[in-house]
Amino acid sequence: MDKVFQKRRAKLMSQMGEGSLALIPSAPISIRNGDVTYPYRQDSDFYYLTGFTAPEALLVLMPGRAEGEFVLLLPERDPKIERWEGPMVGLEKAKTEFGANESFDINHMNTLLPQWFETAQKIYFPAGSMPELDEQVHDWWRAAHAHTEQVSATECFVNLDILLHRMRLIKDETEIECLRQASAITAKAHSRGMRRCESGCWEYQLEGEYLHEMMQHGCRDVAYPSIVAGGSNACVLHYITNNQKLKAGDLVLVDAGAEYNHYAADVTRTYPVNGEFSEAQRKVYEIVLAAQLAGIDAVKPGATWEVVNGIVNKVLTEGLIELGLLEGNVDALVQAEAYKPFYMHRAGHWLGLDVHDVGPYQENKQPIKFEPGMVLTVEPGLYLGTDVPAPWQNIGIRIEDDVLVTETGYEVLSHAAPKTIDEIEACMKSESFLCKN
Repeated sequence: MDKVFQKRRAKLMSQMGEGSLALIPSAPISIRNGDVTYPYRQDSDFYYLTGFTAPEALLVLMPGRAEGEFVLLLPERDPKIERWEGPMVGLEKAKTEFGANESFDINHMNTLLPQWFETAQKIYFPAGSMPELDEQVHDWWRAAHAHTEQVSATECFVNLDILLHRMRLIKDETEIECLRQASAITAKAHSRGMRRCESGCWEYQLEGEYLHEMMQHGCRDVAYPSIVAGGSNACVLHYITNNQKLKAGDLVLVDAGAEYNHYAADVTRTYPVNGEFSEAQRKVYEIVLAAQLAGIDAVKPGATWEVVNGIVNKVLTEGLIELGLLEGNVDALVQAEAYKPFYMHRAGHWLGLDVHDVGPYQENKQPIKFEPGMVLTVEPGLYLGTDVPAPWQNIGIRIEDDVLVTETGYEVLSHAAPKTIDEIEACMKSESFLCKN
C-alpha cells in the first residue's frame, strides 16, 4: 500500500520541480463539547499522499533534497498519552511504516521550516483553507529571509490545490476499488432500509438501519450526515434533522453513503413508506428515473457536465409539462430554466475522498472533459411542495448513483441498490419489520 502513496507523492513532486517545497497539515482535532472531541478524520489531501491517519502532523515534500524528499513532523511518543488514548505513531514508525525519509518532533517546526524555506524557490501549500497555516507560512518566510534580499513572498507562494486537486480527480485502481466497496456496501444499506421501512417508524430509526448495515460490512463511519426525509421533508434538499414519524401514503427520501477506507459513496433512493407507490408518486418517480438513466447514459470519455446537465434538464422539463406544472416549448423552457422551482441543483458532482470531491469543473474557462478514472454522481430530482395541484403536493424524489468513467463509457458502482418501481416494491415486500414507537 505504501507504494501507492509513494507513487502519488512522486507524481506531485515531478510537477512541482526541484527547489520547491510543499506543506500539508493534518486535520485539526475538533471539540464537540467540554473536553469531548468528535471522532477524528484525517484531512483528505494529507491521507491521499501518506495514508497517515493520526492528528497533529505536518507533511513536507522537498523534491530533489539530498537528505530525503518526504519528511513528516509529528509528536514523539508519550507513555502518559498512550495510557489514555492508545499507541502513537512516533518518529520511528513514521519512517518504517509510512516511508518518511526523515521524521522530526513537530514541536521543532518553527526552527526547521525557516531553514528549509531559505533555499526553496516555490512554496506550495493549501492557501486560504486554514488561516492559521497561512499565518505560519508567512512567519516562517520572514524568519528565513530576515537578513537577505529575496523575491517577494507573493511570487514564491503557490496554492497547492491547483496541482493536487487536479491529480485527485483521476482515481487510481486502489481508489476505484475503495469506491466500489463503499458503493456496494451503501447499496446493501439501501436494500435493508427498504425492507425495514414501515409506517410508524421514526426517521432516525430508519437511519439506524442504514448505519447498522454499513458498520456490519466494515465501514466505521458515514461519508456525510444521512438524509432520511419522509413526506414534505423530502422537499428540503439538505434535511438532516431526521426526527419525524414516517406515515403510510408518504414517500421517504434517503440520501446516505458509507465511507470505506476514507472513500465516500453517495447514493439516494426514494420509496413509499407503505411499500407501494400511489399513481401520482409513480408518475413523478418515472420522470426522475428517466432523467437519471438518460444522464448516466451520457457519461463517457470526452463528455462534459454541460452535456449531462442539459439532458437531465430537458427530460425533467418534458415531465413537468406532462404533469401540467409547466406549459410551452420544451427548449424555450429549458433555456429559461423554468424547471428551477421544482429542481434547484445540478445533475451531480465529483466523488472520491470527499463526498463533494475536489477537482475543477472548468479549465481555461472551458468545461472539463470526462476522462477514464473520474468518478461522479448523477442525481436528478423533483421537489413538489404545497404550491402545486393536490395530486402532486409534498412529493419529493431524488435518485442518485455513483458512476465511474471507463475507457468505453461508464460503470454504475451502486447498481445493486433497487431503483425501478418494480425492484423497490419487490424489495420492500421481501421482509417486514415494524419499528417500535
